[in-house]
Order: sequence, then C-alpha cells, then structure tokens
Amino acid sequence: MTSTTVERRAIITGASSGIGKETALAFAKAGIDVALVSRSRKNLEMVAAAARAAGVEAKVYPFDLAELEQVRSWIEEITTDFAPITILVNNAGMAYTRYLSETPLSDWQRLIDLNLTSVFQCIQGVLPAMRAQHQGTIINVASIAAKQPLPEWGAYSVSKAGMIALSKTLAAEESRHGIRVVSICPGAVNTPLWDADTVQVQLNRSGMLTPEIVAQSILHTVQLPQQAVIESLTLMPSAGIL
Repeated sequence: MTSTTVERRAIITGASSGIGKETALAFAKAGIDVALVSRSRKNLEMVAAAARAAGVEAKVYPFDLAELEQVRSWIEEITTDFAPITILVNNAGMAYTRYLSETPLSDWQRLIDLNLTSVFQCIQGVLPAMRAQHQGTIINVASIAAKQPLPEWGAYSVSKAGMIALSKTLAAEESRHGIRVVSICPGAVNTPLWDADTVQVQLNRSGMLTPEIVAQSILHTVQLPQQAVIESLTLMPSAGIL
C-alpha cells in the first residue's frame, strides 16, 4: 500500500486551541482522521465536531500530559483504540518568561516535564505500533526560541532545544523502521499562549504567524511521499517579528 492509503490517522496533543486545533482541522479537510488530546473535554468536543463536519472520524481524549507517569499508557491506549495511528503531532506545551537567575527550580521542572518529558512519553507510546506497521510520521512542534537566545525565555528555550535534540536522535534511531521525524520551529504565533499567566512579555501580535499557517506547514510535512522527509522546518513571519 502507498502512504496515501495508509497514513490516515493522527494523534494531536494540545488540540483544543491554537496550533493544535488548526492542525486538527487542516488534517480533517485533507481526509485524515484525528485523535484529539488536551485537558479540556468541552473544547476538544467542539474541535472534534468541526473535524467530523469535514467528513472524518474524530475522537476526544481529555488527558493532562503533566501527569507524566500516565502519559505513555494513555497514548498506548489511543494507539490501540484509534488504530492505525501513523501520525503523532506533539504540540502540547506551555510558555514561560523569566530571567534564568530568577527562575525557581519548581517552575523549571514543570516546564521541562510538560514541554520535553511528556513528548518523550508520547513518542514511546506510539513507537511499537509504528514499528509494527513500518510507517509513521512524528512531528515535534518546537520554537525559534530553541535556536535564538531570547532574554527571559531561557527555560522555555532549553525545553524546545531539547525537543530538537530528541527529534534528531529519534530520526537516527527509527528511520530504519520507516518512521519519519520532523521538528518544526515557528517564530511567534498568535495563540492563547500569549495570554498565559506565565508569560509576561508582550509583542505586536498582528505581525505574528497565524495558527492556520503553522497547521498548513505541518500538513505539508505529512503529505510528502513516504520516501522523503522534511527533517527540520523553520517558519518565520515575513513581517520580521520573532
């Protein structure tokens, strides 16, 4: 079978808003069934309804990825319940701004746990099934902050740089199993992230990327022929803003 006939089902984390939501809708319009993961069942149900209206199957899985000990087993359950999963989009995460000298250890650990360790656990949850079918695409949504030093974004930058290193190592280990790994590094994206209590930096949001643009880029990476992979993609606003 070709990848176009097999690659039809995706797990998307952080799917209730922002990039995750728009990726779910972009996938649905492309005919890809979606398993939606986030904390808010109510918001997930709204996204799922919109995906179903596009003609695909959509199921909601309201999990909190901060509960690290449960993440791998939850993803394994989804992989069984919504088989065959051939796409994983690791999008869930949090933003945080504070000078490194002022960052409490508890905040550092919470950020690394959610932005990096939960991604590691999601990956471990899907790998056995992807290896068995000798096909899979894993997209890790990092950030331009992983590549550029930005004052006050230190802990966040470290978590996203770790995601890039994770992506590169995973690709080296799993390509022989037919698994593609993509790290995407968007610049500033106009999402609810900027409204979080943990973010104290304000930029001109009108010049930022939209979640829809990032979602279309993610869709492009999974629609490539199986013999090709975009290993790393940096996506920046043309207006010049981060």
